[in-house]
Amino acid sequence: MDNRHVLVVGIDGVRLDLLPELDTPHLDEVARAGFLAPVEIDDATPTMSGPCWTTVVTGVGVAKHGVWGNRLDGNRLDVFPDFTTRLALECGRRTFAVGGWAPLFLARQGGPLFTAPSRLSFIAPREDTPAAWEEADEAVAAEAARVLGSGEELHASFVYLGAVDETAHFLGCGQEYRRSIETADRRLGRIVEAVRERPGRAGERWTFIVVTDHGHREEGGHGGRSERERTAWVAACGPGLPAVPAGATVPAVRHADVAAHVYAALGIVQDPHWTLDGAAFTA
Repeated sequence: MDNRHVLVVGIDGVRLDLLPELDTPHLDEVARAGFLAPVEIDDATPTMSGPCWTTVVTGVGVAKHGVWGNRLDGNRLDVFPDFTTRLALECGRRTFAVGGWAPLFLARQGGPLFTAPSRLSFIAPREDTPAAWEEADEAVAAEAARVLGSGEELHASFVYLGAVDETAHFLGCGQEYRRSIETADRRLGRIVEAVRERPGRAGERWTFIVVTDHGHREEGGHGGRSERERTAWVAACGPGLPAVPAGATVPAVRHADVAAHVYAALGIVQDPHWTLDGAAFTA
């Protein structure tokens, strides 16, 4: 039995520049055990959730996957599938995806982005408000903790949390936004703790990746080219990723590297026909 596993947690719309002043002990723990590095969204990619998440989970840029906005119409996911689908259909691995933003999980707005993972859960917010999204994210975290903590053999999983981004859109990047980031971190902690309490955890090797898709203007909103909007980040730890000393320079990290590292962490050599744009993280 393969003992290698990867968990990717995507937290939408978290500004990198605010993290040092916030109480995020679980993200900090991942960073201390590995690294936290900025991601500069390239000039070709709109600073929007659809294109950025698609790049994160497919390992290719917009020119290949064809997602240019929050509608996923015209995508080429049949050629460049997300990692949960490719692993399940081509590599014989079991995968899981859960979240509440419809285009990622349902056949709506040109979706789904996650086409055919082994297991999928969709938990919709009751309405499009920050409070409803917090409720949905709480349910998503509970479902992720339940499934990942059950001992089920899942080699790669993606968990999507969207309340932080929704809060910024409605209320800007003030205190409510900051509290939402801290709440998302607590949910991250519960999910990771569920993994650590899995039956047989002592014999498993886990890689944890936490990633955001874009930043926000101070008043809330994104899609432009300001530094705050185009600055994202990735944190990761796990086998083969020794801790990077505080203040050390981390090699440049791109969104497309996330999917590439998922494959590498599972010991899967990329097929050249996949033509991924990303590469595994380096120490």
